[in-house]
Amino acid sequence: MTTYRVHPVEPTTLKELRSADDAGRRMVPVTDDEGGAPLRCCLRRSAPGERIALVSYAPLRRWATANGAGPGAYDEQGPVFVHAQECAGPDGDGLPFTNAHRVVRRYSAEGHILGGELVEGPEKVDGALRKALDDPSVEFVHVRAVEHGCFLYEVRRA
Repeated sequence: MTTYRVHPVEPTTLKELRSADDAGRRMVPVTDDEGGAPLRCCLRRSAPGERIALVSYAPLRRWATANGAGPGAYDEQGPVFVHAQECAGPDGDGLPFTNAHRVVRRYSAEGHILGGELVEGPEKVDGALRKALDDPSVEFVHVRAVEHGCFLYEVRRA
């Protein structure tokens, strides 16, 4: 059975996104009065009063650039919440944001989508990740929110 590791948005990428996001816009920090925003920098929900920002992020484009791949039409960017300032990153290794419907989307080494699976709950997300990464044609997986289609985190073999 394949083991895996969950990856937040990398600190060097976060630094870039806080300067200018993947759509070329400057970050606009806000105080999150209610809390509950899924933060991709530390893979937890924001607490009331934290300073956060919604930035545009292109995870597949960045992966492809780093790995010499060309995602072609699969390249997309979308909104992600991050802390407005540097944070400590994740404080655990569990599966974050599994309390709602999620799409586990599989990608090839060329950055092409190989398929996806709709799941809900920690056990189902875990099972879908293991199943996906047991397939040798799968290079990595993105977990996405169904309601908005947003990227939540990347998963790779450990």
